[in-house]
Amino acid sequence: MPQPFIVTAVLPRDLQAFAQGLRRAHYPPEKNHLHAHVTLFHAFAPSLLEELRDFLPRVASEFAAPEGAVKGVMDLGKGTAIALEAPQLLALREGLAEHFRGSLTEQDLYEPRPHVTIQNKVTKDEARALQAALPTLLAPWIAKGRFAFPALALHRYCGGPWEEIKTCAFRGRERL
Repeated sequence: MPQPFIVTAVLPRDLQAFAQGLRRAHYPPEKNHLHAHVTLFHAFAPSLLEELRDFLPRVASEFAAPEGAVKGVMDLGKGTAIALEAPQLLALREGLAEHFRGSLTEQDLYEPRPHVTIQNKVTKDEARALQAALPTLLAPWIAKGRFAFPALALHRYCGGPWEEIKTCAFRGRERL
């Protein structure tokens, strides 16, 4: 699919800065085109742009910011991620998936495991080395407890980098 649209959950600034620093340090620089993010949907067809532009702000205006927490290290095989616990975010994603039922790609039919990729496309040995060192760095974030995802973001895939289309801040009262 040429230039699909991606929907992500925005991280709070402090966690975003921490994860971004880890990406800069551990992601192969020639492949690191993106900022640290939590992907909710990998590929919406370009024909859905107007519907996404209308629907995402309505959802964000209805719901309070979903909460999450840093859970630990996630092994991606040839990469490493920060594993997140985010049942409210997954409930929100389920509602979005239901709205776009029939339009989801095979990859987006499955419930994701919320995470922030900080290393990918490296050797298994490189990934294991980072995974062994990461628990100490994550300990303060795990101890910190819950945080709120401040917004949803819509991006267009541009062959590597993403173009940000719209960010929709959560401002509703309804809790998931």
